[in-house]
Amino acid sequence: METKLPASKDLFLIRESLNSTDQDQNKSEIENPKSKITMLDLSVNVHKLMLKNPVMSASGTFGYGIEFDDFIDVNRLGGILTKACTSKNRDGNRYPRMAETPAGMLNSVGLQNKGVEYFINTIYPKIEHYDTHIIVNVSDSTVEGYMEVAEKLNSLEKVNGIELNISCPNVKEGGMAFGTSCPMAGAVTKAVRGVYSKTMIVKLSPNVTNIAEIAKAVEDEGADSVSVINTLLGMAIDAEKRRPILSTITGGLSGPAIKPIALRMVWQVSKAVKIPVIGLGGISNATDAIEFLLAGATAIQVGTANFIDPQVCIKILDGIEEYCNRHGVKDIKELIGALN
Repeated sequence: METKLPASKDLFLIRESLNSTDQDQNKSEIENPKSKITMLDLSVNVHKLMLKNPVMSASGTFGYGIEFDDFIDVNRLGGILTKACTSKNRDGNRYPRMAETPAGMLNSVGLQNKGVEYFINTIYPKIEHYDTHIIVNVSDSTVEGYMEVAEKLNSLEKVNGIELNISCPNVKEGGMAFGTSCPMAGAVTKAVRGVYSKTMIVKLSPNVTNIAEIAKAVEDEGADSVSVINTLLGMAIDAEKRRPILSTITGGLSGPAIKPIALRMVWQVSKAVKIPVIGLGGISNATDAIEFLLAGATAIQVGTANFIDPQVCIKILDGIEEYCNRHGVKDIKELIGALN
């Protein structure tokens, strides 16, 4: 059957009609861009820090950020937590000080670093260019040491906050960790609050009877946020040699094995305090991260997984975005504490 082609006048009218439709559609999309693409807001607030997204690196697993420049764009992260910084040089513990375990690892590195002056003079100039929040993990063995480090970091413009590691042993109290009792945790928090004016996050130890009580104690003394949890105390044994694998006998357990405990503690702490909770402990993928947000975390930190895959932080960030798009979530804050 022969097909009859439209006359030239008819073709002109058809083209004009299509052009008019395209112009109307383009005008509508310009006036209302969300009619075509819904923009996802991944930003979260941790006190005065507005993070572009909730994904941060965990202290001790990401160096100072520069070690990962060959693998990812560090600027895409919501923030980076540097390795520990103490008042004086620390050589760390004797080897062996790391051991693999099923679904995790043990470490007893011992906060090895060259001290706060070295950080200020040598490390800081190498990382101040980052377009993300730089948060320094502050550790020490005395309250005075914590205060010294925090006070010196206060003047660094691109250090936006500190994370107090209160799992360190207090040498003036027989080696008991600062974070294992409310009075000691509160005392070190109060002391540092007195000399530090920017955002102060306190990293809580899980090796306690009631972590919610510790969280409330540091909140009362001026903490702006808490990160939950630090490593769990563990041990590994070489059965053939009949001796501990680590030189220090015990060490901190991290990795997927501790995730259920970390989730439970984030949930408990988020119910007990009004300040933002940062969740960490066994996060290896985007689903893990979403679970921590649902449990009440405002942001998350990725730790041990960085040793397995140096690109994991970015993969988690992309996965969170995919999850939100798939579930129609327009603002990541809709997920925080949103358990059914």
